Amino acid sequence: MGKIKYANPKEIVYFSKRYKHHVIVPEGYKSDGASGPASDIWSDAWWVHDVLSDRGTWENGAKCTNWQASRVLSDILSDENRWIRSKTWLFATFLFGGGKARKNGMFKLRKK
Repeated sequence: MGKIKYANPKEIVYFSKRYKHHVIVPEGYKSDGASGPASDIWSDAWWVHDVLSDRGTWENGAKCTNWQASRVLSDILSDENRWIRSKTWLFATFLFGGGKARKNGMFKLRKK
C-alpha cells in the first residue's frame, strides 16, 4: 500500500448479488486511493476492492479470489454507470492488484 490519502467517511455495506456475500468497509478505513496510472474517483468500488484485497475474505470469513475482488469492483462501477472504467479497472486490478485475495488464487481457491 502506498501513502495513505483517504479515510472512509461512512460505513459502506455492500452485498454482491453475483457471489452472494457481504463486504463491510468500516468508517475510517484507510486507503491510498487508486494505484498506478488510474485517477482517484469518488466511488464505493475501490473501498470495497481495498477491503477484499487487504483481508482476502468476505465478511463471513469465506476466502475471496483475485477475480472475485476485481469483479465486485467492476460490478459496483457498472451500477454507478461508469461502464468504461468498469471494464478497464476490472482487468487492471486483476492483473496488477489483489493483495491477499490474489494469494487465495487468481480464479479458484487453492486447495490445501
